[in-house]
Amino acid sequence: MIVETAAGKIRGSADGAVTAFRGIPFATAERFGAPRAPEPWPGIRDCIEIGPAAPQLASRLERVMGRFTIGQAEDCLSLNVWAPAGAGHPVLVFLHGGGFTSGSGGLAWYDGAELAEHGDIVVVTINYRLGVLGYLCLPGVSEGNLGLLDQLAALEWVRDNIAAFGGDPAQVTVAGQSGGALSILAMPTATAGLFRRAILQSTPAGMPPAPLEDAATAARMLLSELGLASEEQRRLFDVPVAELLSAQYAVAARVGGAAPPYQLVADGVLVSDDLVRSVSARGIEVLLGTTKDEAAAMVDDAADTVTHQLFRAPTLRLAETLAAQGNAAWLYRFDWHPATSPFGACHCLELPFLLGNAAAWAHAPMLMGERPQALVEDMRERWIGFIRHGDPGWSRATEHHINT
Repeated sequence: MIVETAAGKIRGSADGAVTAFRGIPFATAERFGAPRAPEPWPGIRDCIEIGPAAPQLASRLERVMGRFTIGQAEDCLSLNVWAPAGAGHPVLVFLHGGGFTSGSGGLAWYDGAELAEHGDIVVVTINYRLGVLGYLCLPGVSEGNLGLLDQLAALEWVRDNIAAFGGDPAQVTVAGQSGGALSILAMPTATAGLFRRAILQSTPAGMPPAPLEDAATAARMLLSELGLASEEQRRLFDVPVAELLSAQYAVAARVGGAAPPYQLVADGVLVSDDLVRSVSARGIEVLLGTTKDEAAAMVDDAADTVTHQLFRAPTLRLAETLAAQGNAAWLYRFDWHPATSPFGACHCLELPFLLGNAAAWAHAPMLMGERPQALVEDMRERWIGFIRHGDPGWSRATEHHINT
């Protein structure tokens, strides 16, 4: 199947009953620069392989998700589309999590073929810049929040191009998990018109964006780890990626805590200092919730306390704020987990029931070899109901518990 985008024609490949287009460039960017439209290409570009992930080190969630190997490159701004036949389909754009330091929309965990076929919807996953390359805030080098700008550029690409894949640009739902969900919450009111509905899965809204002074401290620490004086900060444009990642890891180890040193920055222009308080009524419908034991994936002690403070309490406050502003908000909690799992219903556990397939999740430690198909079908039906009709099938007056 050949599709014409704003930058040129692309060729996809069959993936079950849908057509997959992988590694489509939606933007390009110089190091520490804002994203811009990709250069047009002549002829037909084959988009049958995923694009490289943003440069990163190992994920902090390996112990529950498992390991992954994927190519990496600074030129990483690509997306993937799974499209059923026909036109006018609702669209789901999914933003991966990973604490702003790891992950990729091209991972098999986030494959959209089964969901696209089952729901007769177009599914899109994206890459965005991570770590210091995406979230360093250092005037004269990087203005910060570049990863968020990448996500906004991807949503603009969807608005302008998705009709060619059979998607309806007026029926876009943006979904995100963890850092992806926090990114959606941070998106400014200027995103009005880019999506109609939002799904916020396991939003760590108890982790506020970094104040400018904290971001400045993290920038100075990075320079120190690299042996650079403040007047040498422009050399960051030439430091090898491996050295940047090593310095990023060293800074994170020194800082400690749940919040990564390079994340959303409360710059007062693009991102506010309190994402829950400042969320504005945009007339959108929102599906939001957490897993029952979020922090069991991250800490061994005080997991219940961390779950409540980082995820549960701010999600409940967000639901109340949205409802008070007149937005339709549906609340859920994902409770299922393998009976003998030491992680309980931990962070990321709902993902295998939405995206990917059985093979992609076969070795995830948090599942312990279990992935009840009935629960896969039930959760997908509810998410699809929300994507298609703005209603997951339970009352907004109650929190829906997802279990077998």
